[in-house]
Amino acid sequence: MNDLTCIIIGGGHAGLGALKAIKEESQGLEDGRRIRFVLIDKQPGHVRKVMLFRPAASGEEIMVPWTRYCSDGAEFLQSTVTYIDHEAKGIQYTDAQGNDVRIHYDLLVVAVGSIVRRPDPDRGGIALTDPQVAADIRDRWRANLRKAAVETNPEERKRLMTIAVAGAGISGIETSAELVLAMRKEAEALGLNLSDISVYLLNANEGLFLGGPEKVRRKLEMMLGEYGVTVLHNHKVMREQAGVLTLRNNNPLPVGLCIWTIGLIPNPALRSMGLPLTSEGQVLVDECYRVQGMSGVYSIGDCARIVDPSTGKADQMTCKEAGPQALRLGKIVMADLEGRPAPVHKSFLETFGFGLGQNRGLVWIRKWGLDIMITGKLAWKVKKVGWDFASWLR
Repeated sequence: MNDLTCIIIGGGHAGLGALKAIKEESQGLEDGRRIRFVLIDKQPGHVRKVMLFRPAASGEEIMVPWTRYCSDGAEFLQSTVTYIDHEAKGIQYTDAQGNDVRIHYDLLVVAVGSIVRRPDPDRGGIALTDPQVAADIRDRWRANLRKAAVETNPEERKRLMTIAVAGAGISGIETSAELVLAMRKEAEALGLNLSDISVYLLNANEGLFLGGPEKVRRKLEMMLGEYGVTVLHNHKVMREQAGVLTLRNNNPLPVGLCIWTIGLIPNPALRSMGLPLTSEGQVLVDECYRVQGMSGVYSIGDCARIVDPSTGKADQMTCKEAGPQALRLGKIVMADLEGRPAPVHKSFLETFGFGLGQNRGLVWIRKWGLDIMITGKLAWKVKKVGWDFASWLR
């Protein structure tokens, strides 16, 4: 029997999990075939995307070298995939030098994930999209604090020490909590009045975390308030211009910086690959993550529309789904190779976690019909384990 080539497109949480899971499961292939693994990603390292707020607040490095993952027979190509030819079982990609290359696959996993939604350019502000932008955000608010330290006009000083985070999903919540801590530390070193620091979390909806129970929403908002974050509900940001936010109710809010955290969309690169997509741009797959009409092609993570056949519920675009999907995919691929029935998708445990700064957090789990809530240092540790698991750093 000929050996096989398995290509994974995308080195995010789902792609790395697929690489690890299929590699481990393939050690027991009954026919003795070996699998060559090739990981393709356009980034020079794995970006821990769920932690983008860390370099924005503290300057922490969140890119992990590919050598951490691509060893022991796995190869890495820094390239951009442009097309999938499922009939010839080949993909076309552009390498780091700009050359167009084709490569054959026997197994293909599409895990290109999602990108951060950007506002229209005329709305101002800065969207938290990648590590470089996160570093720019940190440079900007630190520069504002240095200006505030020599500013004699109290209103202008207050504006320079104010940040608005537009979008109150998990990213917005964690970003605002980390920023208020970092700003206080910096302001104290500059001799500024800490009471002049303001971080607003602007929520277009009527409450935080609408998918969770009321008591968890109340606790989360209370904790943010205690830490110094002011949450404003039913406040949609229309635009930022010249240091002033215009809100839906036309009330102006002077700010030194506006940061957009308005959610995710499936990676637009999917639209040029020749894959079957939903109207929202996610890959159409069956209950075993097989791409419709493409033999040997699978898709998981944010870029795939994955539905639990027993409940009809679709997985959300959060990193907590990617790990279980990847582990199940390893078993599915091996079952398909050996002609056995494959396991089908099952929704992960209903849980959400929020990191609210060092040793502070909130974790909610629904189990056995009960709502279990963990807060404080233990919640922070649980959240940190989740971040590490998402990037396969265990």
